[in-house]
Amino acid sequence: MKKLTSLILCCIILSLSLIGCSSTNQEPISQTGFAFDTVITIKLYDSTDTNILAECIALCEKYEHLFSATLEGSDIWNINHANGQAVTVSEDTIALLTEAISYCEMTEGILNLTLRPISALWDFSGQIAASPDTYYIPTDDELSDLMTHVDYRNVHILENNQVQIADAEAQIDLGFIAKGFIADRLKEYLLSQGVNSALIDLGGNILTVGCKPDGSGFLVGVKRPYGNDAIATKTIIDSSMVSSGCYERYFEQDGIQYHHILDSTTGYPIDNDLLGVTILSESSTMGDAYSTYCYILGLEKGMEFILSQEGVEAIFITKDYELHFSY
Repeated sequence: MKKLTSLILCCIILSLSLIGCSSTNQEPISQTGFAFDTVITIKLYDSTDTNILAECIALCEKYEHLFSATLEGSDIWNINHANGQAVTVSEDTIALLTEAISYCEMTEGILNLTLRPISALWDFSGQIAASPDTYYIPTDDELSDLMTHVDYRNVHILENNQVQIADAEAQIDLGFIAKGFIADRLKEYLLSQGVNSALIDLGGNILTVGCKPDGSGFLVGVKRPYGNDAIATKTIIDSSMVSSGCYERYFEQDGIQYHHILDSTTGYPIDNDLLGVTILSESSTMGDAYSTYCYILGLEKGMEFILSQEGVEAIFITKDYELHFSY
């Protein structure tokens, strides 16, 4: 899954901002786990029920085993390896696929859930982990051949929770939206359990439930590209902060940087004036999709798009490390 590697969405929580502020001085309870190739943390500020935390971690594991394109036996893996045949999947997978297709349609294919053959060829995660002496760079011919199978319109949601890819050589990757969708589902679960003050951190994909017990917001930071500190901060209440950038998964060869955000028309990494984009929105699903979309668009078109949206804010970081705010 795209953005399913460590710190893929690059928002960081500032440690000083996470101290409980209730009148009883109750510290939040938290649990950390590992899913989506990254560390995940859930903090509850108005509950001491550790079973709720455990269930959140279990839900993350459940969703990973449904949505991952690399875990054998997942819903997405089964669809990708069905040779064009219809596959029965869970209602959760149908819901996520429906959302993903809607964003592909809205962006006219700039966001494309069928980029899996291209991302698998680049294999950024595998190559970065292996740290070879020479990284593999796909050829123009290889990418051109695989690009003929990149078309979100080949994915069909049928009756009875069945999904079919019309092109047997096409494959799905939901990395541009999956963690946002999962964060929103976790928030729904927490609210159903009576939790009204919490923080969800899925490897930098931040979503807050309400505010702190004293009524204040959560101070969160936007990670400095290629660094470990915050380049900007923002106080948020009951909202999401998601980032995408060229510094999340990349390697360099012969003085050229290659990163994981790919152009759905060429198969090559996007090359523009941006280091990263952070989206602030109520929906983490939307934030996940929009952060990638706006990064691909670049500063001018990305800012124009954000300014046309209601209830969405953005921070763009250009290659000179200058910050550009939509608010």
